[in-house]
Amino acid sequence: MTNMNIHTKQFQILTDIELVWKLMTDAYNHNESNGPAAPFFEYAITSPWMDKDYVRLDRFWFDGDEPVAFVFYEQCVSDLYFVLKPGYEFLAKEMIDYAETGFPDFENKQFKLYSTQTALIEELTKRGYKVFYEEREWVFDFSKGRLEYPLPEGYHFVEPEKSDPLKVAKCLWEGFCSEEFGPFVDWEKPIKQGGISPHEQYQNVFGATVAPSPHSTYQYNVIIADENDEYVCFSGMWWVEKNHLAYMEPLCTVPSHQHKGLAAAALSRHDEVLRKLGAELMTGGGNEFYKKIGYTDQHVLLHIHK
Repeated sequence: MTNMNIHTKQFQILTDIELVWKLMTDAYNHNESNGPAAPFFEYAITSPWMDKDYVRLDRFWFDGDEPVAFVFYEQCVSDLYFVLKPGYEFLAKEMIDYAETGFPDFENKQFKLYSTQTALIEELTKRGYKVFYEEREWVFDFSKGRLEYPLPEGYHFVEPEKSDPLKVAKCLWEGFCSEEFGPFVDWEKPIKQGGISPHEQYQNVFGATVAPSPHSTYQYNVIIADENDEYVCFSGMWWVEKNHLAYMEPLCTVPSHQHKGLAAAALSRHDEVLRKLGAELMTGGGNEFYKKIGYTDQHVLLHIHK
């Protein structure tokens, strides 16, 4: 099947985030058979840890004025993802052709597809590609239960609208980066060599690394502080009303406050708030922690290469 209205366009970082969001929310379903959820791309491209030198290589396919397919990378340019609307499976061959030739192959190029993205997987299989790893991600189905873990004694929630961005940045740094990159110091000083730093983490709290994330829903973030009002747990939330999706990203607890039930309490807060808004699914991660607290379903992301 072919369509004379099909044409392509390269991604432009200053103008096309809305196009990506439209396509990914239009195509999304809860089993991700058409590709990842929309916040997956936007969270990455507005974060300091993503290499943005090659985003011009990301490519759309359009049917007339309507975006129907997208090939892109997230953190590493050699790891490629695909969005493909139903009814346009005939584009799978062309998308794989471009993914093979249009992106550099610096370190073992691989294709990351959900196990439900059958048209693209079949095309890769024809070319001799194989699955080398299965990455399992826990998801929470609101229809199958509730998360009702209480906030431990000595801690309190902080209203996102009244939160201190510097404290948020410090919490995120200590939760994700301090072990590898050292303490949260010199946050006011940008580094000259590039790369993640306390300054970039602080800037990113405002969405200032590239531009403010146009679809972020900061008002649904959950922040937990200790008795000294230091922020010790953070759970970001992208509420995608169109998809009834609670996309949790990121989640961290400061190491000295881990294993006290703070993350479970934060996710329970999300449940309490977003269930009332019509949430059907909430994302999690690969850690068995999610299963332990009540996540029951999994999505399988296949790592495919030759």
